[in-house]
Amino acid sequence: MKALLAGATGLVGGEVLRHLLACDDYSRVVVLTRRDLGSAARNPRVRQVLTDLDGLAQVRNQLQADHVFCALGTTIAKAGSQDNFRRVDQVYPLQLAQLARSTGARHFSIVSALGADARSRVFYSRVKGEVEAALRAMDWPSLCILRPSLIAGDRGESRPMERLAEHALRFAPAKWRPVAAADIAGAMVNTARRSPPGVTTIESRDIPAAARSGNR
Repeated sequence: MKALLAGATGLVGGEVLRHLLACDDYSRVVVLTRRDLGSAARNPRVRQVLTDLDGLAQVRNQLQADHVFCALGTTIAKAGSQDNFRRVDQVYPLQLAQLARSTGARHFSIVSALGADARSRVFYSRVKGEVEAALRAMDWPSLCILRPSLIAGDRGESRPMERLAEHALRFAPAKWRPVAAADIAGAMVNTARRSPPGVTTIESRDIPAAARSGNR
């Protein structure tokens, strides 16, 4: 099969790429990215598509894949405004989904967030919920939505508040505990390989088990 990955230069996306390349089910991994992947791009199974995400329609013919993995995401602080946040976390993922669906993709997997709700008064949660609702309306043969709590891992950048929260939540109830980026990636790839029909929603507390399911 052929996989299509968006967000490979991020924490979760990088883990997804590693999982895909470790899986014999995928003969080709098409990676959408705005900057060069470096050594990962030299893998013979990787096809790198360098593009500004505002121009996704221009590379439509290069988006053909069986399974699509969307790990796009930012923070409001990093985006600089709610409009910029919405562009990265809502506009781009939905454009990707629409284009991939139109070219024959059968499975779509996306990293959402704990508490996603289109009716939420919290902007972040509301945007995530709106994305989920729009994806459901596309009637994918197989759709996987993952709702992690705080994502744990080495981001390669300084985020002291997130690091503090990660330590503070380590002993919280399972619903709120940080989830390793590697587990999120494993759960995405394992679910895609099974491609259960309809919508599969994996809550934060269930992600580690879903990541291990492919090893049984």
